[in-house]
Amino acid sequence: MTIKTDVTELLGIEHPIIQGGMHYVGYAEMAAAVSNAGGLGIVTGLTQGTSDNLAREIARCRELTDKPIGVNLTFLPSVTPPDYPGLVEAVIKSEIKIVETAGNPQKWLPALKENGITVIHKCTSVRHALKAESIGCDAASIDGFECGGHPGEDDVGNWVLLPRAAEELKIPFVASGGVATGSQLVAALAMGAGGVNMGTRFIATQEAPVHQRVKEALLAASELDTRLIMRPLRNTERVLNNAAVERLLEKERALGSAISFDDIAAEVAGVYPRVLQGGDLDAGGWSCGMVAGLIHDIPTVKELIDRIVSEAESLIRHRLAGVIA
Repeated sequence: MTIKTDVTELLGIEHPIIQGGMHYVGYAEMAAAVSNAGGLGIVTGLTQGTSDNLAREIARCRELTDKPIGVNLTFLPSVTPPDYPGLVEAVIKSEIKIVETAGNPQKWLPALKENGITVIHKCTSVRHALKAESIGCDAASIDGFECGGHPGEDDVGNWVLLPRAAEELKIPFVASGGVATGSQLVAALAMGAGGVNMGTRFIATQEAPVHQRVKEALLAASELDTRLIMRPLRNTERVLNNAAVERLLEKERALGSAISFDDIAAEVAGVYPRVLQGGDLDAGGWSCGMVAGLIHDIPTVKELIDRIVSEAESLIRHRLAGVIA
């Protein structure tokens, strides 16, 4: 049995499973492992920093897989923004045909669309997804409140967010946030999604290019071990709890609405290389979803994807078919 959806057709992939673009995780070996296993692997553009580095990483990924791959481009307002024109140009010149965007992609959509690139936009609300649809995005990644990283400010979980998206959207969408199992894939399909996007779960795989301590921390964590930081700044991020996060939250409680980014920079600025590559788990706040509670092993990417798809197929064939009288 093959699970064929509007998303697998749109992206030309075997299984309706996407690896989200993750800072300092979405390297060539991560993306290639997911694509080789039948999903869609994604190289994270901002991690590479420059257009030349991104072009090289895409080329390195292509040496590891001949399956479809994508690139994540996150467009954030900044006093000193990355070289977005160069990164977009690197994607186009590298003949990438799938891009996952976050932030505001409107300025860059014409160039991407003119070059035949399918754009999947990450959205934390139905209104943002409708905006993405209206400006020409081809699909949406609907991020529920459970997700690691930035869940937005509406605090709506996928149990409500996904069927609301199905009510409103005409473009395909995938469920993102809290996904680790075949039963969740089936549930997402039942609620109108064409697949799932997984981030945190893919970090706890053998191929993930992160320190072993990070993988073990995810294995040890429960669904109760994440915290929301930067809420007063309306830049909420879900992270795994640690000593630095506790210090940050204490600053937020003490300073209240008077807090500024400078007050918490020590706990959030530039921490990802120290955590994910160096294994210093208490260096600062690092993104982790509530899905940590569903991580019980560190399989290969292929083992994980095969298990999810097999469980989903079994549920559809047997358990769900059996409940119809």
